[in-house]
Amino acid sequence: MAMEITQFLLAAQSADAKVRTEAEASLRQFQEQNMPVFLLSLSVELSNDDKPVESRRLAGIVLKNSLDAKDAIRKEQLVQQWMAIDISIKSQIKDSLLRTLGSSVPEARHTAAQVIAKIASIEIPRKQWPELIGSLLNNMTQQDKPAALKQATLEALGYVCEEISHQDLVQDEVNAVLTAVVQGMNLAEHGPEVRLAATKALYNALEFAQTNFENEMERNYIMKVVCDTAMSKEVEIRQAAFECLVAIASAYYEVLEPYMQTLFQLTSNAVKGDEETVALQAIEFWSSICDEEIELQEFENPESGDSGPPHSGFIEKALPSLVPLLLETLLKQEEDQDQDDTIWNISMAGGTCLGLVARTVGDAIVPLVMPFVESNILKPDWRCREAATYAFGSILEGPTVEKLSPLVQAGLDFLLNCMKDGNNHVKDTTAWTLSRIFELLHSPASGFSIISPENLKRVVGVLLESIKDAPNVAEKVCGAIYYLVQGYEDAGSSASLLSPYLTDIISCLISTADRTDGGDSKLRSSAYETLNEVVRCSNIAETSSIISQLLPVIMNKLGQTMDIQIVSSDDREKQGDLQASLCGVLQVIIQKLSSTDETKTIILQAADQIMLLFLKVFGCRSSTVHEEAMLAIGALAYATGSQFEKYMPEFYKYLEMGLQNFEEYQVCGITVGVVGDICRALDDKVLPYCDGIMGLLLKDLASSELHRSVKPPIFSCFGDIALAIGEHFEKYVPYALPMMQGAAEICAKMETADEEMVDYGNQLRRSIFEAYSGILQGFKTVKPDVMLPYAQHLLKFIELVSGDNQRDESVTKAAVAVMGDLADALGSNIKLLLKDCLFYDEFLCECLRSDDEQLKETAGWTQGMIQRVMVL
Repeated sequence: MAMEITQFLLAAQSADAKVRTEAEASLRQFQEQNMPVFLLSLSVELSNDDKPVESRRLAGIVLKNSLDAKDAIRKEQLVQQWMAIDISIKSQIKDSLLRTLGSSVPEARHTAAQVIAKIASIEIPRKQWPELIGSLLNNMTQQDKPAALKQATLEALGYVCEEISHQDLVQDEVNAVLTAVVQGMNLAEHGPEVRLAATKALYNALEFAQTNFENEMERNYIMKVVCDTAMSKEVEIRQAAFECLVAIASAYYEVLEPYMQTLFQLTSNAVKGDEETVALQAIEFWSSICDEEIELQEFENPESGDSGPPHSGFIEKALPSLVPLLLETLLKQEEDQDQDDTIWNISMAGGTCLGLVARTVGDAIVPLVMPFVESNILKPDWRCREAATYAFGSILEGPTVEKLSPLVQAGLDFLLNCMKDGNNHVKDTTAWTLSRIFELLHSPASGFSIISPENLKRVVGVLLESIKDAPNVAEKVCGAIYYLVQGYEDAGSSASLLSPYLTDIISCLISTADRTDGGDSKLRSSAYETLNEVVRCSNIAETSSIISQLLPVIMNKLGQTMDIQIVSSDDREKQGDLQASLCGVLQVIIQKLSSTDETKTIILQAADQIMLLFLKVFGCRSSTVHEEAMLAIGALAYATGSQFEKYMPEFYKYLEMGLQNFEEYQVCGITVGVVGDICRALDDKVLPYCDGIMGLLLKDLASSELHRSVKPPIFSCFGDIALAIGEHFEKYVPYALPMMQGAAEICAKMETADEEMVDYGNQLRRSIFEAYSGILQGFKTVKPDVMLPYAQHLLKFIELVSGDNQRDESVTKAAVAVMGDLADALGSNIKLLLKDCLFYDEFLCECLRSDDEQLKETAGWTQGMIQRVMVL
């Protein structure tokens, strides 16, 4: 029996804090004491048209939040809570919600549609609430039903389709839903509210329409209705129809051929003359077609003669009309779009689409774009100059180097001059275009670069002058410097060309990072990211003195951040961001200087001071800093080796904090990685800390709260610890090994249709193998027998993985390596087990046939180890 809760719901929204707090406490108490009746009372409140709008609104929000949550663990708890409610109360709640779809209050109808979908997402996959679709369709098929009910019903159908999977409905239900939705889009029968709800519902139902799109008659009908709807009087309906066309382009590309003429006309008219919201979707349609064709091209394998799935070449056919259409959009810039990276308008959408077209058709785009560039680049109107530069920058990826090279060679000097243009937009886009040129056409390591030793001085000079420009221009210039220096990485003697300019580049980047006119800290973090790349890519033999001079400068800056006055949370955030950037620079310097024996001493001498700074940073407590400082400490541990031991007493508490940080799981994941670095640095000197570390790692693995992405690195970390402490790992075996076996069994049952799960499964399997390898190697010379009881399970797991064609290369390598480690460590003890194994010969032969040298080498070693065991 529902309870009267109106007064509490109204009081919970009171301006008086005391009244509000008391009401919230009463509602919470009711919820905790009797959840089923609480939810029923909320649904009754929502459905009652005599109740105030305010109480109904809150009732709807609380009801929805009682069924769904963003956090996966919380969501699962709510699902279980709903499943446990008595069926008669659930039926009353659902009936109440279905009635609310006919409410005279739009907000109540809308909320009811959302809540119905949330319940459907729980029940329909479990084959419950079979009558829901029928009830909703009933509202649509009865002539006398009011328009408001039909609108809310279509909303509900759309939301239900969004929440459930297409496997959850049988084809008859799908047909009935599509019929109702498509009929709801009919101009003659329905007003704009119903037609808008129907068009949005179709968007969510398209995933279900696979069979219908395979049938030509049904497909023709759906396409005709969507195309007609795209020409509606109402802007919102046109936009929703174009959104459907974008989704159709992605989902049903292979059947679009007969409609392309019409679709080009529709999208072309929208881009040229419709409202921006509609025009953006029309451009997005062509971007989606490009995405499909790029993906199909990647599947094509010319060597085997297999042309992959059908490729209709829509972009190539449309090229002569499509490119001019997109070029025109580039001239529709907004006055202040260069000041705000979040702006998305028609000129930016057009440029993005042009870039995708270039990637789809390659060289063919160049002659269509260059006349536009040449005719606009010198015009007095800034819009023309900016559009010409944007067009040029957009087509640099896709066409061949041979096609682009002469154009860029001829245009580079001109572009460098454009960095002095009187207009900020033009400079912004020019700097972006330069960064694209350096990213795509400057690779001395592979023998080609648009930059010659002769013009490098001018390039650097212009960039260092332009970095002093307005913040948005300076940020793009940082990007250009980033790719300029990246090109010289591993470039042999060419790398020396940049060395004379490094001092100036570094000092300009530091000055840029110190600028206070950047508003947000975006310019500063760009400058520091670029500085990292300068250090990372420099030739250490020539630049060690420059980098060693940079070290105290950055340490000094990090020290100064401790003195920043913290008055607000904003100050705390700024301090945190700056510390994170500086820790990032220190990490790269530590890695660079410790990469050669001659320069490593610089780090060893400064290590005490560096570590002191990192410990102070931890004291400031901010999660972003925590991550960067942890990574830098990992680099320092690697550089200092066994000397890192002296920092452990002070550092250990922060290591513990990191391993317990479930909420900011990236911090936890990075800390796990640092434990591995420390084990490699300290070897058995890490032993005094292992009980604490292993306890926390096991707790992390057992936690349902910790994000799953942290769990594979924990298994790898077991291997690192075992390698470091050898026989002392024995006491952890009864705890760690069952966890590894349990995880191996989870891998065996994993969903293989979901790409994300396949990736995660690969990470998990690799890390389990790495753990076994580390543990086997750790025990090899002292107590190999400890691992005998686990050998059979491991072999079974390797066999399972070897039969999976979705495993990636890294999993294969880890599986082969662990098989060798097993034979190496346990020797004749596993002879009988191996005799019974029939899979490994074939698996090793597959690996020995691989193109990957490292895999071949490992497989050869493993084969030798097994042969040695078999002859013993």
